[in-house]
Amino acid sequence: MRIAATIFLTDETITPVRLAQELEQRGFAGLYLPEHTHIPVGRESAYPAGGELPREYGRTLDPFVALGQASAVTQRLGLGTGITLIAQHDPIDLAKQIATLDHLSGGRFTLGLGFGWNKEEAADHGVEWRTRRELGRDRVGLMRALWSDEPTSYEGEFGSVRASEAHPKPGGGAPRILVGGAAGPKLFADIAAYADGWLPIGGRGLGESIPVLREVWETAGRDPKHLHVVPYAVLPSPGKLEHYEGLGIEEVVLQLPPAGESEVLRTLDTYAEFL
Repeated sequence: MRIAATIFLTDETITPVRLAQELEQRGFAGLYLPEHTHIPVGRESAYPAGGELPREYGRTLDPFVALGQASAVTQRLGLGTGITLIAQHDPIDLAKQIATLDHLSGGRFTLGLGFGWNKEEAADHGVEWRTRRELGRDRVGLMRALWSDEPTSYEGEFGSVRASEAHPKPGGGAPRILVGGAAGPKLFADIAAYADGWLPIGGRGLGESIPVLREVWETAGRDPKHLHVVPYAVLPSPGKLEHYEGLGIEEVVLQLPPAGESEVLRTLDTYAEFL
């Protein structure tokens, strides 16, 4: 099992360069970073975990800039987003960012994408909340057209692009794409339609949900060997990781505290037993 890590990197935490170097030296498989462009203070959307919204949500570094720094000081460490708020991006710009990071890192990038929970943040990006999933699917279709080997046009419900020269290209024609979100028919249909797997937060209930996802996946004609399920933001224990292994899971992303260097490194020390 590959053990990766995620953290809310901010202007107050350990730096991307220091963290990436430590992760690679210690044998971790990857670094995944979340995204929030801003958090409107007049917020009506409830924090999904309950209670007050933690301070770090309004201070996150841009994940692509931070992962670019991490890429430059590592050779093997996987790099990913967990998650990119796909509906909030211009897809032509995002396709270029992804392809550039994947190219410069030697094909190490995973695009974790999702649809968000903060209606106010999305609204400031011009996103209509009820259609954000359909918009996300459309965004991926447009980006895949730009990543194609030959100039390929795309005409979707929410956007279009002419057949274009667009380089560099991600390795393999596209990065690995994982979709985050709670288990359900809409999410599983999206995963089977245009992604490589699921990025469930915490991993609770996977024993029941993974067989359902596998059925949807195979009904869509996808190869069962190519389905990736990567539990995300996990607080580890030996029993929990053994349970995941029994479900056929090959990668887990552990949660690090949004803290300074000394606290983060102490946490990595405690996670060493799982490597």
